[in-house]
Amino acid sequence: MTLTDLTLTEALAKLRSGEIKATELTQAYLDRIALIDPKIDAYLTVTGELAMEQARRADARRAAGDDAPLLGVPLAIKDVLCTQGVRTTAGSRILSDFVPPYTATAVQKLFSAGAVMLGKTNLDEFAMGSSTENSGFCPTRNPWKLDRIPGGSSGGSAAAVAAHVAAGALGTDTGGSVRQPAAMCGVVGIKPSYGRVSRYGLIAFASSLDQVGTFGRTVRDAALLLGVIAGHDECDSTSMNTPVPDYSATLTGDVKGLRIGVPKEYFLPGMQPEVEQAVRAAVEQLRTMGAAVREVSLPHTDYGIPIYYLLAPAEASANLARFDGVRYGRRVTRPGMWPTYKATRGQGFGPEVKRRIMLGTYALSAGYYDAYYLKAQKGRTLLKHDFDQAFTQVDVIATPTTPRTAFRIGEKTDDPLQMYLEDVFTLPANLAGICGVSLPCGFDGEGLPIGLQLLGPAFGEPAILRAAYAYEQATEWHKRSPALG
Repeated sequence: MTLTDLTLTEALAKLRSGEIKATELTQAYLDRIALIDPKIDAYLTVTGELAMEQARRADARRAAGDDAPLLGVPLAIKDVLCTQGVRTTAGSRILSDFVPPYTATAVQKLFSAGAVMLGKTNLDEFAMGSSTENSGFCPTRNPWKLDRIPGGSSGGSAAAVAAHVAAGALGTDTGGSVRQPAAMCGVVGIKPSYGRVSRYGLIAFASSLDQVGTFGRTVRDAALLLGVIAGHDECDSTSMNTPVPDYSATLTGDVKGLRIGVPKEYFLPGMQPEVEQAVRAAVEQLRTMGAAVREVSLPHTDYGIPIYYLLAPAEASANLARFDGVRYGRRVTRPGMWPTYKATRGQGFGPEVKRRIMLGTYALSAGYYDAYYLKAQKGRTLLKHDFDQAFTQVDVIATPTTPRTAFRIGEKTDDPLQMYLEDVFTLPANLAGICGVSLPCGFDGEGLPIGLQLLGPAFGEPAILRAAYAYEQATEWHKRSPALG
């Protein structure tokens, strides 16, 4: 076993015991990035010098008696989170040279805990996509099969963890952008409840939906990262001032008495049979371990996609108005303000971002606001009520993360609607503001990972992590790794 084969938790134990140094571990990851990342393009920016400097400081801190929660652990950061002095592109050419003057709160919390930043990972432009093919720079490839997508929009972060070119990673989840790539890359991805993690320093897509999440090779790894970044932040008015539980303490391996609901609406005609079989087998495994399983109904599930694709683009239309080539980012100069503005946005934004800006602007326009945007908001309330009702009967809801495993690169780029359907099981949680986790529960006939999604009520992370860890420890799926050399 090489150093990069260690899980985050295993690496941390060796760092604490003095068996390895942070500099040694970080160099091992940088060497593997140089070897493996050209095959998958998980990173947009590799911060080798900064990583080694942070590793040296981590070793000095440990020698001085410091035992911070992530001291010396090498991580990757989705390139939609601002990092002071390090290029932050949001996967868009309009920000190809943007260097932020400050660091996002979630990233700063990792640094304070002693983490080492290996680099910034690829994503769909402004986090708008489900495959990481919409990046303004290059697509990321799935480490399990290089002709497949890794999921999106946090595909770079998920692929980095799966390919062992990062011990863990941060991503963001607006409609499934942590859970969906976690499922497709065979790793663990946590989408916290809305307000659990600060969004300060996150380049916004849809402000009422965005949430920073974590990736790990195991539930314990991802839970440890969540525990570090969670908590109230005065810089973010949507950050909730509620106590953060000790997530690691919830990982008991016991699910006796836990009530698990299975929504009938999440098993659709046309979904990949192997996905349904693996998820139902996972639920049965939890039942044999002592969980109480019952069917529940979320009757407004079918409206999730149309609701989301009205509200999210509407918020994006407003949020992306700031990228005008005047204050920062790319500028395409033309005679006059409006020609400069139009040329800058026309050349700087990619096709999917333009599509969503137009959808959102239309939904918010005079004469259509009530018919589309307001009606979507009412539908969102109904969908949230479905979850509220279900969680009076159960503690956790178990579903597939995606309707199918990773598809081929280019397979759906000409059919946006088919691409949007990839998020059918994940985006309702964002609309409702609840928490969710995806973890491996099997592989299909081509050797591609299948994800189990566990959803909990707002601030119900302890229950979903308890169930996820118990299932993980009872199975072997998380121990498999792609063969990349």
